[in-house]
Amino acid sequence: MGFNELLAENQRLAMLKLLQEDTGAYTLNESMLHDCMGLLGIKCSRDVIRTQLAWLQEQGLITLDETLGFYVATLTSRGFDVAVGNSSAPGVKRPRPRG
Repeated sequence: MGFNELLAENQRLAMLKLLQEDTGAYTLNESMLHDCMGLLGIKCSRDVIRTQLAWLQEQGLITLDETLGFYVATLTSRGFDVAVGNSSAPGVKRPRPRG
């Protein structure tokens, strides 16, 4: 597995975990995801954010809506299970257990 694939798997897991942290609606827009990814030390362009969001949607891990020119991502039940490690999805890094 190469660097780019490892990076993509980490980006996808980070996005799912950020959505999982929004316990109110499990929803964030691409701008919030971009800013939060930077706080996690995973710097990436908005284009990369959009690409990964589209990939996650194709896998059924999120739903994606466009509002006022922004993508708005919402975690699905399957995406939640992947984010917390209850299930796995090829192409998404499996989270490590806490503790």
